[in-house]
Amino acid sequence: MEGRISGHTGLLALIGSPVGHSGSPAMYNYSFERLGLDYAYVAFDVKEQDVKQALEAMKLFNMRGMNVTMPDKIEAARCVDELSDAARIIGAVNTIVNEDGKLIGHNTDGIGFVKNLEDHGVTVQGKKITVAGGGGAATSIQVQCALDGAKEITIFNKKDAFFERTLATAEKIKDAVPDCIVNVYDIDDIAKMTEEIGTSDIFVNATIVGMKPMDDQSVVKDLSALRPGLVVADVVYNPVETKLLKDAKEAGCTCVGGKGMLLWQGVAAFKLYTGEDMPVEEVRERFFQ
Repeated sequence: MEGRISGHTGLLALIGSPVGHSGSPAMYNYSFERLGLDYAYVAFDVKEQDVKQALEAMKLFNMRGMNVTMPDKIEAARCVDELSDAARIIGAVNTIVNEDGKLIGHNTDGIGFVKNLEDHGVTVQGKKITVAGGGGAATSIQVQCALDGAKEITIFNKKDAFFERTLATAEKIKDAVPDCIVNVYDIDDIAKMTEEIGTSDIFVNATIVGMKPMDDQSVVKDLSALRPGLVVADVVYNPVETKLLKDAKEAGCTCVGGKGMLLWQGVAAFKLYTGEDMPVEEVRERFFQ
């Protein structure tokens, strides 16, 4: 590392809290070195209330970019100078690019999801997609799928204090993409979810159900919803094969795990920062096996 750091080396970083577990520095620094790009990538533990100061420092140090993880994504969207279409609708950013002192916020989470599907031979254009969840990852997926031409998106979420936010997201998607039909239902309505999955091309679990220590659970309660021809995608990547994916595999569905979404959202951010393509296959083999 010291052999390639100079007085001209550009700085990029991840902010969020906690960030000590992140694999992003290793992935980005490997890619910079592999492509001979004069950048270095580090991680800073930044609490939500300090995001504004972090972005001011980004300008002061002329940093090329920042990735943003929880809990900083929404506050970062409020503090940047400009938002991409997806980030504006989502109301959160995970990637900030410094364009000559102007901080532009992007959200590559949804792009990562769509590219992961494409990596498995699946496209979203013209498809009906049912998504379980209304949090950050779910919203990113819903918005990007609509922007990329999905015909219909059905959202299932808990009917709790955050349900209104899901309804608001649906309205934002309708305003941005009038041709996309968007429906919102209570995730506890098992019969309705079974019915909607039954008429969908793609089903997505964007909740934490299935993640350890809930790895014995699935968001799909009625397994009759799963069938050959249905694509089932899970954003959970620990475990790599969730109970949902095991059930879907037994039912003959096409299964797409969550690890690839992590890879491809990073690939998209890398392109925004550098204009270059990340060495995807090498990075996949080295960091995502």
